[in-house]
Amino acid sequence: MQFNAVFKKVPEGYVGFVEELPGANTQGRTLEEARANLHEAIALTLEANRTLAEEYIAEMQEVIREPISVCHEKT
Repeated sequence: MQFNAVFKKVPEGYVGFVEELPGANTQGRTLEEARANLHEAIALTLEANRTLAEEYIAEMQEVIREPISVCHEKT
């Protein structure tokens, strides 16, 4: 899976976010720092979402849980 990162120059450096992943956003003094921080933000956001899903699933009965791969090409 591949995401689209968006960065904007601001007086303090750069801010960035992932279009497809609400909550994955960051900042950095340089573009390189913002990119590195965004990688961490993506990992933390996915981890938090998994934890929330596991808590929700624990309350449910008879669920089907399976891996799914996504390949989306822009047209």
